Amino acid sequence: MSRRNADAGSGSGTSSAAVFGEVLKHFREAALLTQEGLAKEIPCDRSHVARVESGTRVPQDTFAKKCDEVLGTGGVLARLWGRIDWYPQVEHPDWFRRRAEMDEVAIALREYQERVIPGLLQTEEYARALFSRLVSGEDLEERVRARLSRQRRFLADDGPFYAVVLDESCLRNVMGSSAIMQDQCEHLISVGRSPNVHIQVAPSDRLGLARPSGSMSLIKLPDGHEWVYSESLDRGHFNDDPAVYARHSQTYDVLRADSPSAPESAALISDAMERYEHHGQARAQRGDLDQEQLQRRQRRQLHRSRPRIPHRRPRP
Repeated sequence: MSRRNADAGSGSGTSSAAVFGEVLKHFREAALLTQEGLAKEIPCDRSHVARVESGTRVPQDTFAKKCDEVLGTGGVLARLWGRIDWYPQVEHPDWFRRRAEMDEVAIALREYQERVIPGLLQTEEYARALFSRLVSGEDLEERVRARLSRQRRFLADDGPFYAVVLDESCLRNVMGSSAIMQDQCEHLISVGRSPNVHIQVAPSDRLGLARPSGSMSLIKLPDGHEWVYSESLDRGHFNDDPAVYARHSQTYDVLRADSPSAPESAALISDAMERYEHHGQARAQRGDLDQEQLQRRQRRQLHRSRPRIPHRRPRP
């Protein structure tokens, strides 16, 4: 988790992801459960539990509440989760600050996304792989922190309504590695179970889907003001013209209606996750095979390089 949450805030009642992980591990072991056993009860993948316990994964509040229920903690983990400042000292890029401020108060958000998983749904590893194409070092870590800081409100049980239609290219465009994509798909399935989050996938081979001309967000604010937001390479674009909003809103609603349902889309995401898992296993097997072949070649070369000692044959 890099430097994030390394220090507890002074006088603010905040803690760290590492402390949360230690408390979770304490209650899990007291309940005589393994990480895999707890994961089956949540349900989630064992690696998710392991990463939360090690302080390298920020859990959702639903995860904390379910752990409280399974482990019989009396709500300790949920209360601790609420007191932690998971993303302190976050700074957003200037051009994105306005959008981040809207996310803090929006009462509804609908998105269509191409090629890249939306920021509100990205795992930390996915976001880091994405931003590493542009920046490095502290700039990279700051961008990752800024991106993840936006997620907490939308992924909470009582978060604003969030509907997203993913073009299938989002699942096929590999970011970082097969392992990162497998974890990202697992995260999408998990987040999609939240009562306020609705995820659909627009298959690339489905004819007749009227897709928007590019990725976009439809944002509704508490005062009823509605905005269309889109991004180009280095800036964000806002438009609150009612006619423009109505046109894009209709396009989006038709796409949602014609796309596979949320349960059907979860199955498509699960299929993609399995493909990445198999791809990772195949690469590992090829790596083992390549290593074995290399060792064989080295043994043959070693054998050939040995000095030949002539053997005297007995005379007849």
